[in-house]
Amino acid sequence: MSRAQGMSLGRRALALGAAKSVDYAIQFLLPVVLVRTLDPESFGHYRLLWLVVGTVLMLASFAMPQSLNYFLPRSNANERRLYVNQTILFMAFMGLAAGIVIWIIDRLLPQGLGGLGAQGLVVPAFIALWVAATLLDTLPTVDENVAWQTKSTIGLSVLRAVVLSISAILTGELGDLLFVLLAFSCFKLMLLVHYVARQHGLGRPFLARESLWNQFRHAAPFAISGVLFGLRQRADQWVVATLFSAAELASFSIGIVLTPMVVVFRQSVNHVFLPSMSRLHAEHSTREMLALNSRANIMVASPTYPLLAFCFVFAEPLIAVVYTPAYLDAVPVMRTYIVALLVFVVELQSVMLLLREGAFQARLNVLNLCVSVALSLSGALAWGLPGAALGSVAASYVDRIAVLVRISRITGVPVGRLQDWGQLAGVLAAAFCSTLIAHEVIVRAMLLRHPLAVLCAAAALIVMIYPVALVLAGQKRLLAGAMQVFGLRRAAALLIARRTGEV
Repeated sequence: MSRAQGMSLGRRALALGAAKSVDYAIQFLLPVVLVRTLDPESFGHYRLLWLVVGTVLMLASFAMPQSLNYFLPRSNANERRLYVNQTILFMAFMGLAAGIVIWIIDRLLPQGLGGLGAQGLVVPAFIALWVAATLLDTLPTVDENVAWQTKSTIGLSVLRAVVLSISAILTGELGDLLFVLLAFSCFKLMLLVHYVARQHGLGRPFLARESLWNQFRHAAPFAISGVLFGLRQRADQWVVATLFSAAELASFSIGIVLTPMVVVFRQSVNHVFLPSMSRLHAEHSTREMLALNSRANIMVASPTYPLLAFCFVFAEPLIAVVYTPAYLDAVPVMRTYIVALLVFVVELQSVMLLLREGAFQARLNVLNLCVSVALSLSGALAWGLPGAALGSVAASYVDRIAVLVRISRITGVPVGRLQDWGQLAGVLAAAFCSTLIAHEVIVRAMLLRHPLAVLCAAAALIVMIYPVALVLAGQKRLLAGAMQVFGLRRAAALLIARRTGEV
């Protein structure tokens, strides 16, 4: 039995989800060190670097690494080596081209890349190597070598955080961080070559025109949709990078750090529910599929809404403790983004995937991109950093409304029944009521002022108040289900019995 066969789908999803969660946590904690060792301008240029890298990678990869999910499982060993080799060559070529384009842009534009341009060829070289090495983030998973993927994801994330932290503490210079990133990208590329040599072997065939064209054609629709979605996600950041200083970009980037947290919650649940939803759709049990999607969204909302409420109400002490008071400009940005994340919790992409509505989603992404850019630009000019976040908020709500209407038309299920809106509203009300009560107790009764003491006291109070608020909001069964997950079966059974009048 192979390693892939020996590990169940659930365990694979759990392992990959855990690895991504660790990676997100590390990338969240790394700025805690950097904001204390770099000045705001340098930290802003560091954030600008990753905005550039993320945008370049989105455009340059053209979904070619993801296309291997289709080609490798249905190919023999020789064909697999061909697809891997030509994907490596494609990514290397696109990385080199991206590095050259970045170098030219830095030379031609009046402001170039700001402080990044002062580092000479280091930034273009880093981008070229990073794009070439990014195949390592997906190839082991495609090979069903989940254990290797998990170890490499966590190991590389820890290594990058450690070496960057040490460099920042010792020197406090952005230029030294860029050289460390360049060396790290070289190491990652060598690790990719080592993995390919071990798993697929180094050798011919390197390239075949017909198979490369087939792979490119297969990847194109996904690449276009991904580019549109990615540009929409980054539009407000580019507006800020264009109109404001690097230090203000740093504050803005801190204000949007909660998005990965919601993504982790959503992915963890979707990995479990999507196969069952797909099976129900294949059996033409559309209403049951939609009910399962609704249940999944409730599961995501239950822990996410109180966390978002906590971050909304206590945004100022949270940013002061984690990122220092120098970045308090991020407070209104974070609160604005939380308004968008409240609806982002309602995941509908899995339903659209099963209904094969990719073309509609692509057209919607074009509309959302236009809305996001227009509102972010006008909002930034009118209200500064918080105004720049309005584009993402509006695009999120336009997307959810349009998708809900589309699903309703296709399935014949009214929008009001696509989700359990009453239960979502109950969870949201319980989350914000418990957080606001905790805030009033801390401010008026306990008279706490130190940011860390406020956060600790607030977290403790919310943990105690939130379950009671759920009960008062009519969510006893939801609370009982959560208690069963944590092993409190007797207490959960008693709660359900009281709800049904059996005791």
